[in-house]
Amino acid sequence: MIKKLLIITALGATLVAETLTLSGSVISDNQKMITSRFMGFVTKVNVSEGEKVKKNQTLYTIDSREIDSAKRQSELSLQMYQNQYTNVKLNLERYKRLLEKDMVSKYEVENLELAALNLQDMISIAEARLQEVENQYKYLNIKAPNNGVVVAKNIKVGEMAMPGMPAIILSDLSNLKISAEIAESNLSMIKHGKKVTVKIPSLGIKTIGKISAIIPNSNPMTHTFKIKVSFKTLNKSVYPGMYATIDIN
Repeated sequence: MIKKLLIITALGATLVAETLTLSGSVISDNQKMITSRFMGFVTKVNVSEGEKVKKNQTLYTIDSREIDSAKRQSELSLQMYQNQYTNVKLNLERYKRLLEKDMVSKYEVENLELAALNLQDMISIAEARLQEVENQYKYLNIKAPNNGVVVAKNIKVGEMAMPGMPAIILSDLSNLKISAEIAESNLSMIKHGKKVTVKIPSLGIKTIGKISAIIPNSNPMTHTFKIKVSFKTLNKSVYPGMYATIDIN
């Protein structure tokens, strides 16, 4: 009887030893850095840090003066080419009548016809340029590409928005994962798709997750590898940065 108890105790100790617990944190696997396409002064900021936003919601607006100036120039260029074309067409019709009376040469008529064709091309180019400028207005209102929460806001009214400079960082709460590091010596315990137990102690959440990524880039100081675990939860109180643990059997 004592021998059986010792065997059971030893087996239990072995099972406990084969459960590896990793400390990690909740992350959003769809975090976006929002920036403007054009340079301009910020005229309005509609969100604050920690605020939840909906897809296509306007986050901030930049000044339209540069685009207004480009539009005026494009409109003036188009009007100039249209006026020139009208004048050339009038002259062309007049020269055609004169040609019938042998009062002008065919060469002069052909030159006017060529000028009319060239101006038609210039009008088409100017119209396309004007349309391009007008399309830029939609980029003055920077909108959220998806639902999420604002985790950082680096822009204020009156500041200059610069292309490529992150103004707002948006995290998608519908695509959360657990990020953790695992020792090089324990890599043999995991594989892509392996089911693990995920816990978020502060919320009392315990659920099953799945290893979705093993990042093949070791930390040279700690000799650990980063892993990501996907999990499903209907609890809307889960946010990036929360402490979590991963139990690997």
